[in-house]
Amino acid sequence: MSSASLLLTLLLQIVSILLVCRVAGLLGRRLGQAQAVCDMIAGIALGPSILGVLLPSFQAWLFPQHATLAGSGAIITHPSMSILYAFSQFGLVLYMFTVGLEFDTGLFQRGLGRVSAVSSAGIAVPFVLGAAVSMVLISRPSFFAPGIGRWQAALFLGAAMSVTAFPVLARILDEKRITTTRLGTLTLAAGALDDVVAWCLLATLLAFLRETPQLALLAIGGGLAGTAAMVWVVRPALRSLARIAERDRGVSPPTMLVALTVLMASAAFTDVIGIHSVFGAFVAGAIMPRGLVATGLREQIQPLTTTLLLPLFFVYSGLNTHVELLNSAPAWMWTGVITLLAIGGKGLACTVAARFAGEPWRDAATIGTLMNARGLVELIMLNVGLEAGIIHPTLFTIMVLMAVTTTVMASPLFELFYRRHVPGSDAARSAAAATGIS
Repeated sequence: MSSASLLLTLLLQIVSILLVCRVAGLLGRRLGQAQAVCDMIAGIALGPSILGVLLPSFQAWLFPQHATLAGSGAIITHPSMSILYAFSQFGLVLYMFTVGLEFDTGLFQRGLGRVSAVSSAGIAVPFVLGAAVSMVLISRPSFFAPGIGRWQAALFLGAAMSVTAFPVLARILDEKRITTTRLGTLTLAAGALDDVVAWCLLATLLAFLRETPQLALLAIGGGLAGTAAMVWVVRPALRSLARIAERDRGVSPPTMLVALTVLMASAAFTDVIGIHSVFGAFVAGAIMPRGLVATGLREQIQPLTTTLLLPLFFVYSGLNTHVELLNSAPAWMWTGVITLLAIGGKGLACTVAARFAGEPWRDAATIGTLMNARGLVELIMLNVGLEAGIIHPTLFTIMVLMAVTTTVMASPLFELFYRRHVPGSDAARSAAAATGIS
């Protein structure tokens, strides 16, 4: 396959993704859905589950999974999908950097007790429920791969049930204009902590499967050491960027170069140690100087990222979902059971924890609703489990449908529990500020 034909395929894929995401967004807003959720559904629609059923030849041509190597006849992974994957991950890294730029570390420190309470409940309860249901599924075919032991199945499914959709959560908070509020900061921080713990659990499992326990220590120790270095070494070193921005009256190309270098290095570090690159990107954004630096970086990076690159990430994961694998009543029954356990274990547990930590019931229910959204971080983890030979495609699809269901629930329930027109609410104040109303 020539470079020109690879470029043509990529351009056609991007055109299709942007158009379908746009249509899905227009329809989804009528149902109260955030654009992130619409992008997820668009990905499934473009994949084998819908477009692959309606127009299988066209879907295989537009998103080819395999290619034949000229001369040898060998089947290889199609290079255009690898390029699309790289673009999607790059867009995700840039987006999480912009989320970090808006993260209020002061609010986080003042609300650390509540963050810890919500995060602990959001990990412990769903992990126990996931581990318990894995004890039943391990004895049945088509769920876990042969050779996977009970504790390994429990560790994986427990971690998968504990995940919060960190990027989707950030997108929903951004669209609702409450990222910088107390409630938005609390939810974002709790979601980030949950996902870091879940990824450390997954890294531990993969380390033992590969008989290299030191990888687990690398993920946990490296994550703590890396974050400490970013906060106490890199952050003070970046303070000069604020003075340069004041002098230049904005973010100049040299300042952008420094910021992007820190971003890519941080994202690469967390990826190398076994924690996803989104966390390194988020930390890099959170340590950037506030004021002109953070505002200028966000204004230059965010438009292209949210309009072009981020939809590629949401759609790419949907291309790996095969709903047709759920072709029996027991499979659909387990889909319902796992979804209900996920909602109870994450949403209700976080709601109760937030209430006991001092939040009003309305705000506690809002936090529980947002924490319950699993979205694409779930899909990333499931893809890792599938590629590592831990789970079968059937369990992969069940967990994907659970992730989509819990994420679709988030926006309507948010509007129910935390409407912007509620007087005195964080959302109301944020929306008023955004429109110039005092």
